[in-house]
Amino acid sequence: MGKIYYKTDEEIELIRESSLLVGKTLAEVAKRIEPGVTTQELDQMAEEFIRDHKAIPGFKGLYGCPSTLLCSVNEAVVHGLPTKKPLVNGDIVSVDCGVLMNGFYGDVAYTFQVGEVKEEVKKLLRVTQECLQRAIDAAVAGNRLGDIGYAVQSHAEANGYGVVRELVGHGLGRELHEEPQVPNYGKRGSGPQLKEGMVIAIEPMINMGTKNVKQLDDGWTIVTTDGKPSAHFEHDVAIRKGKAEVLSTHELIEEVLRNKKG
Repeated sequence: MGKIYYKTDEEIELIRESSLLVGKTLAEVAKRIEPGVTTQELDQMAEEFIRDHKAIPGFKGLYGCPSTLLCSVNEAVVHGLPTKKPLVNGDIVSVDCGVLMNGFYGDVAYTFQVGEVKEEVKKLLRVTQECLQRAIDAAVAGNRLGDIGYAVQSHAEANGYGVVRELVGHGLGRELHEEPQVPNYGKRGSGPQLKEGMVIAIEPMINMGTKNVKQLDDGWTIVTTDGKPSAHFEHDVAIRKGKAEVLSTHELIEEVLRNKKG
């Protein structure tokens, strides 16, 4: 494992600003997401919104990524590239977005429902969000990385779901991906100790069926090997004593979604 960069309170505030801008960007996506819209349209809108806020899309150009958003529909787990194919009623789409502002990255993901989604798929989304919350509850100083992975894995597998092994959460700061890697599986009490000043992106990727995934020929999109849907939610978290500090927000997104239903 490489070096872990511990952040000062000032640096954590800058990461929070970047993370909150990603949350606001995803809330804009929430306003537009409906049957008939294309993920390419969402991508263009997100890029304009980020640049209007004097920030830079965090993914675009990094590792050769061509887009601002990564949009993973249904059986796509993560890293789906935006396309001209309209979303249809019953789809789910994980939208992952990063920004670079004031020298620091924010990185947040949310899985949206398009129109009316099957009950079993709603349950997958709900359980994945619960996995994220349990992971955050475990992300306190003195615990170990394995405690976070165990929190996700135990809850997902208790519900009969598969936990992706190949892709992990990560440290976050001046780089989008820093040490440590944050797997969504693990043994309690194992791995490096969590210490104050660590900032990590926790991002459960939970499959309705098999845990196994494969990469498509586009060199980006990761899909489940059984074609069943996958859900993905991500928060940026600062490790503190007693309780993790969540730097990002899904609340703006959920407020938009509630108002649309209203």
